[in-house]
Amino acid sequence: MAEHETGRTAHSQAVSAPTPEAWIKTELARHPQRPYPMDFIAALFTDFSEIHGDRAFGDDAAMSCGMAAFHGEPVMVIGNLKGRTLKERVARKFGSPDPEGYRKALRAMKIAEKFGRPVFTFLDLAGANPGIGAEERGQGEAIARNLLEMSRLRVPTIATITGEGGSGGALALAVADRVLMLENAIYSVISPEGCASIMWKDASKKQQAATALKYTAVDVKLLGCVDEVLPEPWGGTQNNPEEAMALVDERLRGNLADLRALPLETLLEQRYIKFRNIAQFYTTV
Repeated sequence: MAEHETGRTAHSQAVSAPTPEAWIKTELARHPQRPYPMDFIAALFTDFSEIHGDRAFGDDAAMSCGMAAFHGEPVMVIGNLKGRTLKERVARKFGSPDPEGYRKALRAMKIAEKFGRPVFTFLDLAGANPGIGAEERGQGEAIARNLLEMSRLRVPTIATITGEGGSGGALALAVADRVLMLENAIYSVISPEGCASIMWKDASKKQQAATALKYTAVDVKLLGCVDEVLPEPWGGTQNNPEEAMALVDERLRGNLADLRALPLETLLEQRYIKFRNIAQFYTTV
């Protein structure tokens, strides 16, 4: 009897174990009412004029790019599209771009460079589309090309991670002079479910994987992967989108002013040094 009760107590403790902080952040980052990148773009920019197509294969419904104005200054804005309804989500591959989406984004960045316009990117995606067609059309090359070209783009660049920043699909829009991240967003090389499936052959260990991945805003800020963590309203951005937008707007304006004050060659050098020094580890005796 005592043995049975002991087992029951252990089971109760396991069931009532607190949810890891990293998983709480993950659920907030994925909240269905959380503003998506295009919500931020619609709220913070005016005169948006969309650019379509990559001039190689087609137009990706999961990626939106266009000219806009930011407090009267002409800029280029880029964000991935998730969709709110099931039909929209399926059409946009749940926000995971194809290679033509990344090539369209790069085309937009090169237009911005030609006309000396700052580039703003907004990210909320679990990763690039892993489908067979995307791989056949050069998904890896498209992402790699964006990494290379963003690293040497001759205009100020600011990336903002608003929800999930997943894998190379997110990094392809985030090699920027300033990488900002909302406090309840996540930024990781892989999803917790994917990590659990690989490491433990069990996707149900996703909460354990979330903690091990160290992908919360505080974690990646310590590694130098993001430059600034932006506070959110209590309970998450979805609880007060207007307040969240105002906070993001303020920091975008401040960072753009700082970048505008730098000579171009200094800007490029600082960007290079920043990415060369991310996530360095040192062993001391």
